[in-house]
Amino acid sequence: MEIYELTARETAEGIRTKKFSAEDAARCSLSRIAKFESEVNACVTVTEDLAIAAARALDGRIARGETLGPLAGVPYIAKDNFCTKGIRTTCSSKILENWVPTYNASAINFMNEAGAVLIAKSNLDEFAMGSSTENSIIGPTKNPRDLGRVPGGSSGGSAASVAAGYVPLALGSDTGGSVRQPAAFCGIQGMKPSYGEVSRFGIVAYASALDQVSPLARTVDDLALALSVIARPDPNDTTCDAYCRPDFTASLSLQDLKGKRIGVFAGFEAEQMDSELYDALTKAADICKSAGATVEPIDLPIAVKYGVATYYVTALADASSKLGCFDGIRYGTHIEGKTLADMYANTRTASFSEEVRRRIILGTCLLTEGFYQNYYGPALKVRTKMALEFDELFSRIDAYLLPTSPSMPYPLGTKETDPTRLYLGDIFTVPISLGGLPGINLCMGFTPESLPLSVQLVGPRYGDSDLLGIANIIERAVGRPDVATPRKLGEAK
Repeated sequence: MEIYELTARETAEGIRTKKFSAEDAARCSLSRIAKFESEVNACVTVTEDLAIAAARALDGRIARGETLGPLAGVPYIAKDNFCTKGIRTTCSSKILENWVPTYNASAINFMNEAGAVLIAKSNLDEFAMGSSTENSIIGPTKNPRDLGRVPGGSSGGSAASVAAGYVPLALGSDTGGSVRQPAAFCGIQGMKPSYGEVSRFGIVAYASALDQVSPLARTVDDLALALSVIARPDPNDTTCDAYCRPDFTASLSLQDLKGKRIGVFAGFEAEQMDSELYDALTKAADICKSAGATVEPIDLPIAVKYGVATYYVTALADASSKLGCFDGIRYGTHIEGKTLADMYANTRTASFSEEVRRRIILGTCLLTEGFYQNYYGPALKVRTKMALEFDELFSRIDAYLLPTSPSMPYPLGTKETDPTRLYLGDIFTVPISLGGLPGINLCMGFTPESLPLSVQLVGPRYGDSDLLGIANIIERAVGRPDVATPRKLGEAK
């Protein structure tokens, strides 16, 4: 087995036992990127020299017998909205294309402390606003499972990197499904932790009330391992709850689901989603039942009916205030104008894409007199009702199965031209974000045409550890997804 086929845990173990070196692992990742990046386009910046230097330093520490962290030598990639000291952070936007932060995001510091080696910064929809990773200054990322299709978004570069075997582990940010949906489209595992579980410090915000740092990997075990590294209290982020986190890997020893109660989503007609995904949901429910769980159909009328509208009202209002700091004065692109207002307009018109401008304008409108009372205020009340609906749900069950997306990965260029269709693709992910709940996308295998199947598993807030245990049992039954060899479907392997 090649190094790039190993999981993060297997890679760390191989380096610890000196089967291969940290430099070997880093060079394998860089070689994989060099081989396929011209086709996949998943990386904004490749940090080759820094990665090799960091790997060599780790090898030196291993030679001296020093104790290292749980991810020592493991190559990883971070979405390009994570601040990285001395490495440009673009958010895939012209307005930040040459911005180099002077500090790291907390999650990057935690990964460094654990010994992980940053290989690259990954592509995303500009400022994480999108669901396909087509809206970027470096162009669209392509799905390694089928280069003619989108990888999902906005963390499509991170998901594609893991699927293509660039790295065993990547970090993304999930606001309304931006890790779970690309994980589904690329045929890997991805987890949005509970809101407040992981520090958001140093992440360029889209919507602070929803954003959450999230890991992507090819196994549930690696998700748990990553979460054990990045989930901790952080005084730099007041939304990161200061409580003692559980051992996220402990629940992976769970052998069956006896005594567990699993709900299965029942509020969506089978014909309203791709039939293969409906079958995948049924398959996941059958696996839980075979493992001893009690399985029952459950509807979520408020979350499903009002989730997308509530999400976009609250998220866009939040985004409009967050992106106000990009004014062309303090940092980023600056384009002169005759007046201050001209300078703002010139800078933002030239530097923000159509989708980002659309969301800023809509969000600004929602916060003005009249719109605030008629839309934003009611949306906050509906969000509260959703939270109560979820509280009642998880007073009766341990976990909830529902689709991640209503559709399979779609061809490049087919949905970005229709914002409404694009937004409706988030119907199953945004309610989970609004509730602050943990959600895991699980790869459920592949169609005969090699397109990935998926399902979403959701638990109560701060039930992340138990949720990982249930997900691990489903993964054991299905098998972990293999590394993709990037190609267009229909081409010879």
